[in-house]
Amino acid sequence: MILKKLSVLNYKNITQAEAVFSPKMNCFFGNNGMGKTNLLDAIYYLSFCKSSKNTPDSQILRNGEDLCVLQGWYDYEGREEDIFCAIRRRQRKQFRRNKKEYDKLSEHIGLLPIVMVSPSDSELIQGGSDERRRFLDLIISQQDATYLHALIQYNKALLQRNTMLKAQNRDASLYDVLEMQLVMYGQTVFETRRRIVASFVPLFNDYYREICRSAETVDLHYVSQLEEGDFASRLEANRERDIILGYTSCGIHKDELEMTLGDHLIRRIGSQGQNKTYLIALKLAQFSLLAQDGKTCPILLLDDIFDKLDADRVEQIIKLVSGDAFGQIFITDTNRKYLDAILAATNDDYRLFKMEHGNIYPLAE
Repeated sequence: MILKKLSVLNYKNITQAEAVFSPKMNCFFGNNGMGKTNLLDAIYYLSFCKSSKNTPDSQILRNGEDLCVLQGWYDYEGREEDIFCAIRRRQRKQFRRNKKEYDKLSEHIGLLPIVMVSPSDSELIQGGSDERRRFLDLIISQQDATYLHALIQYNKALLQRNTMLKAQNRDASLYDVLEMQLVMYGQTVFETRRRIVASFVPLFNDYYREICRSAETVDLHYVSQLEEGDFASRLEANRERDIILGYTSCGIHKDELEMTLGDHLIRRIGSQGQNKTYLIALKLAQFSLLAQDGKTCPILLLDDIFDKLDADRVEQIIKLVSGDAFGQIFITDTNRKYLDAILAATNDDYRLFKMEHGNIYPLAE
């Protein structure tokens, strides 16, 4: 899959911009605040129908504007795909594929697989368990529509049960219906997460060792309450307690993905360089998993990834992303040094752009 052309109107600090891209390497440089990250975020939005930072749509519109438009033209395994998005203030956003609007935005997820590496990924290590569950969901939802459906239905039933709990509703028949849904959809989510983590870890370890060139071992441990006994029985047994708490205390919404370096949680012992390497290895493993199991090669977005890394690790990353295993890449940096090193390491087609005040300026190769 290749993003051939992108048009942006009023997306964050980008007033109006249009660019034609290389099928391999696209490099953007410029000072902080010039729109580099927002450009990558616009590409991400066309894949996931939302910002990579979970920014509300009302804050995506450029100040004082009532309409934002994104449009991407893709070469998708030999066929053309035209993806259009319009965000209007206080109105439902529109998403169209080849001029036909989706009935549900979830129908679009997985069509345009993307992996993004950015400084905000640090929350995967330092943030709460919800960040790590979101990471898992992002990996799986792009390749498994059944999983995405189960996750959406689980969350709907969970919301309804929590609403009843807060109202101290004791209608047993209603709880029975909702808990049956939680068990059915939750079991699908649990089993899929467990399977994906098992296949993900070897890829993750390989990338980590290749980047840092050491014997350090990394791991991911999937922890779920559904491993501890019958889910349906626990939900029923916890009803009275949950009414007092006002929320559902058991389920896959409490799952954790423990991230370890050696025998310890990396958030407790990892240096800045180790944390950054860990996160980049995670995302490259995500890319490999999507490339293996998906219908097309994902796009890779690398936003300011070289900060806090020593020269050896930077060199290894450059070698990796310049290889044949990766397809189209978009990469940003405040300095041309690393970008020039990447371009020198690849014999493939590339394009270099400068970003200034939300404008894109193609540079001579």
